[in-house]
Amino acid sequence: MGQVRPPRRGTSACAARRTAWVLVALALVSINLRPAITTIAGTMGQLQAGFGLDAHLLPLLGALPVLAFGVSAPCGPWLARRLGTGRAVAAALVALAAALLARVLVPGLLLPGTFLVGASIMTASVLVPQIVKANRGTGWWTGLCTMGFGLGAALGAGLVQPLQQALGGSLAWALAVWAVPALLGAALIHRTGQTAGRPDGTGGAAPGAGLQETTTAGGAVSEAGIIPLRKQRTAWAVTAFFGLQAMLYFAVTSWLAVFLVSKGQTAADAAGLLAWFSVAGLPASLLAPVLAGRRAVLKVMAPGLGLLVAAALIGVLTAPVALQFLMVGLLGIVQSAGFGLGMALVVIRSAGPESAGSLSAMSQGLGFALASLGPLGAGFLHEWSGGWDASFWALAAEAVLLAVAGFLAVRGRAVSVAAAETEHLGEPAAVGR
Repeated sequence: MGQVRPPRRGTSACAARRTAWVLVALALVSINLRPAITTIAGTMGQLQAGFGLDAHLLPLLGALPVLAFGVSAPCGPWLARRLGTGRAVAAALVALAAALLARVLVPGLLLPGTFLVGASIMTASVLVPQIVKANRGTGWWTGLCTMGFGLGAALGAGLVQPLQQALGGSLAWALAVWAVPALLGAALIHRTGQTAGRPDGTGGAAPGAGLQETTTAGGAVSEAGIIPLRKQRTAWAVTAFFGLQAMLYFAVTSWLAVFLVSKGQTAADAAGLLAWFSVAGLPASLLAPVLAGRRAVLKVMAPGLGLLVAAALIGVLTAPVALQFLMVGLLGIVQSAGFGLGMALVVIRSAGPESAGSLSAMSQGLGFALASLGPLGAGFLHEWSGGWDASFWALAAEAVLLAVAGFLAVRGRAVSVAAAETEHLGEPAAVGR
């Protein structure tokens, strides 16, 4: 009889190193998916002089990346099925770097280049939850990624002015320099060799490597087979939650600096507060997915965050200049927690990697298409009313809808688009039952 050999130490060490590389790659990818937006938001007042952009096109410029998000979301899963997830994300980051350079260095490409920036970001973004799910990542994985989004947003808003000064006052080069970390991210994620997203849904760590399923894992199955994604109520609830929180985020990041200048802040101070909005939310974006792994916390957190965002928006609107640092920080905390929860819901409420990829494309694609109305709507209400009260109250009402979507998103069956995923996940949990 043959002897059973114990597992080699080198094998587990190799797996640990691979996991570490995947985490580092995901973090760097996530950091690259916001500076292209917040750098423009932080310099909105300079774009007319720097690029000859008509003032009436500023709301369109703020909405273009988000509109591109909605249009390009299916590109991520499509590209992953053909190249593997790592190569698909790497290709998207290379396209992002090219778009960042072209939109500010080639005359006339600011608007189309910004649209391509948004499309590249979304192609990479929808695949992040799929990589997490395929590697059986815990809430800390999702938290690390969402914190990377927030860190990238903060770096983009906070460094654009210092970079402009360091580069001889050139706004174009201060915006173009963000192509460098995008290329670094492409190289690193390509190195990990991620294959999640193949037609069979395989790739990543071995089953049972630590994913915490906190919601119904039974999948959406009927007697005739898998229910189409568009007919799964949980998928629509997650999409609504993601879209509403994204609409709030992009409306705030597009117009917060302009609002603060109207309240008496200098342009530099307003850009600093926009960066603070992102920095203050970093711990929340990390911890929200972790806390969401606790069933009792999730059932309260999902609807509760919407109400807290509404209160924080009214606080920013009514607070005097001296208190804006505090109020903007509070808004950043609850807003970032909402984004972290939105990303976590894609992972938690899906039955497996393929379902996570499909739900990610649906929630981020349709969600960001909805979110594109945020900057446009807030800007329109500001111009129509001549002030900011109407914009902020409308955003607060939207935050109440976010609470309703959160309530519905944590109830019902998990999203499943593959029978194989449904079969191996075991007994359903009791959330929402």
